Amino acid sequence: MSLKSETKSAYQSLNAKIGWLQRIAEYLLSLPRSVKRAILLSTDLISSLTCLFLALSLRYGYLGNHIGLVALFFYAVIPIVGLYAIGFYRGVARGFFDAVMANVSQLFFLLIVFYEVVISFDVFPYMPRSAPIIFLFLFFIWLWNSRLTIREFLTRLQGKNQQGARVEGGYDNVIIYGGGEAGRDLLEGLRNSHKYNVVAYIDDDPQLTGAYLLGKKIYPAHDLISLVEKLDIAQVFLAIPSISRAQKRDIIDKLSSIAVKIKELPSLEEIADEKVTVSSMRKVDILDVLDRQTVEPDARLLQKNISGKCVLVTGAGGSIGSELCRQVIKNQPKCLVLYELSEFALYSIHQELTVKQANTPAYQNIEIVAVIGNVTNESNLLRILNLHNIQTVYHAAAYKHVPMVEHNPFEGVINNTKGTYHCARAAIEANVETFVLISTDKAVRPTNVMGASKRLAELVCQALSQTDSQTCISMVRFGNVLGSSGSVVPLFTKQIEQGKPITVTHPDVTRYFMTIPEAANLVIQAGAMASGGEVFVLDMGEPVKIVDLAHRMIHLSGFDVKDAAHPEGDVEVIFTGLRAGEKLYEELIIGEDNIETTYHPLIMQAIEHSFPLDEIESVLFELIEKQKQFDVTWLKQQFQQFVAGYQETP
Repeated sequence: MSLKSETKSAYQSLNAKIGWLQRIAEYLLSLPRSVKRAILLSTDLISSLTCLFLALSLRYGYLGNHIGLVALFFYAVIPIVGLYAIGFYRGVARGFFDAVMANVSQLFFLLIVFYEVVISFDVFPYMPRSAPIIFLFLFFIWLWNSRLTIREFLTRLQGKNQQGARVEGGYDNVIIYGGGEAGRDLLEGLRNSHKYNVVAYIDDDPQLTGAYLLGKKIYPAHDLISLVEKLDIAQVFLAIPSISRAQKRDIIDKLSSIAVKIKELPSLEEIADEKVTVSSMRKVDILDVLDRQTVEPDARLLQKNISGKCVLVTGAGGSIGSELCRQVIKNQPKCLVLYELSEFALYSIHQELTVKQANTPAYQNIEIVAVIGNVTNESNLLRILNLHNIQTVYHAAAYKHVPMVEHNPFEGVINNTKGTYHCARAAIEANVETFVLISTDKAVRPTNVMGASKRLAELVCQALSQTDSQTCISMVRFGNVLGSSGSVVPLFTKQIEQGKPITVTHPDVTRYFMTIPEAANLVIQAGAMASGGEVFVLDMGEPVKIVDLAHRMIHLSGFDVKDAAHPEGDVEVIFTGLRAGEKLYEELIIGEDNIETTYHPLIMQAIEHSFPLDEIESVLFELIEKQKQFDVTWLKQQFQQFVAGYQETP
């Protein structure tokens, strides 16, 4: 029988024995608040009299009424009056915390002084000077322990009444990793929870191991696996706000073979001196299970093309575009123009930035403008660029979903390639200082229309950068970002939450991964490094097998993988086959020798072949006519001619 089953049986037995006590408690709780307060006050008065009687008996060495009933009543009532005056009885008993007793201790210190003054005037004879100190000490212990007992009892009672959570074993046994202040505060926050039962602490500090924190033993880190299995642990809470990503990954790796949920507290900056509670807990960032290291951004590069300047972001409502907007506003531009075709996406990011602006004094002088527009409309783009004196453009607008573009090839190329052409041409004509194209690893030796259209967009920018213009044009190429629309991470999360099998296209498919904020951050820095015509490539780390990512996400969610070797598992991984145009793996550069480093450790420069502008333009000019004929054969012939390594999938 498991520990959870044994605990369930114990609680059922205990419930049968104390059913009558529970009914009494429920009756008392149903009384009016004034009646409950009167009961507590009366009980404390009786206890105060008892404590004073015991204090005098201890002082004199035998039981007896040594000072008379009037004096006894006087000394015993004074603390009750004081407690009432400081609001002790206005609090809710079930919400009692140890901090309340700090006020009581201050009150009792003043009462000791008061009693000593009364004794010095000999108002009531035969009262020893030491008796009030003993009396208030005993009464203080009574108040503390009585309230703790009431709180614990009401907490258990409420837990039983909430869908029988404890009776049915509906709580999770939890280990807190971190025996510091954050771990202590977290346990305080969990004490009134009816979902979690903290059984132990884990800490790496050998000086803490073996000690007890708030009644819970602190175990060494090497006992983590055995404790999870021995104590039937369902969740591990990481309560170390200053933990590094490498340390976090080490902990996750230790637990990778066990079905246990892992949650963490926010970083020290995010906590911002607020009280740590269970609501502060969040799921572990999936980036923590990937072998990826980040570096501190270069503030000079972030500010170069943004601070005090007018900036426009196309595709401002998309995954990358919206994050670019968030990071642009952090660097305090003079004006930020959001250019987006989707009304809802534009509304969402505009509302978000407007609220952030209202709550941040440093942002309140920034002009934020929302514009509905298509990047293929060059005249509208030119009007907007001139109207707002735009100096920097981040071109993130694109169709990016491989199967969708594969089935709508001309729409994809017109938006991705021709849209980039019109956007870059408008920027040149408006004398924009900097134009940065957001590209993709799918542009390298593409097997799909989306990737080919993005490589053509790069060729457009390369060709335009060779013209006699004042606009510095560059491209930034990177792989998948975590959490974007269509990304596997939110898809897998949704499938796990719904209890469905996880769908993976192929057991060998691999992808590069980066977070959206890091990608946007590096795009801004790369654009600031450009002198014109560069194809920058972001260091995406090591590629990740999607099936391995799926397995890690299943384990992080507290489930076991279901397969032939483990038929009793919880979540199955199903292989659906590669989709149209999909590759087993993605690349970031066309040739291994065509790459150069830059002074930024995560930004490289690819040396890519380019074509004259007139050759690219001839294809774009013919594109609309071929779209009318839906001549996909002609379109793919252009890919064969201009896009290095393009290979159509069967």
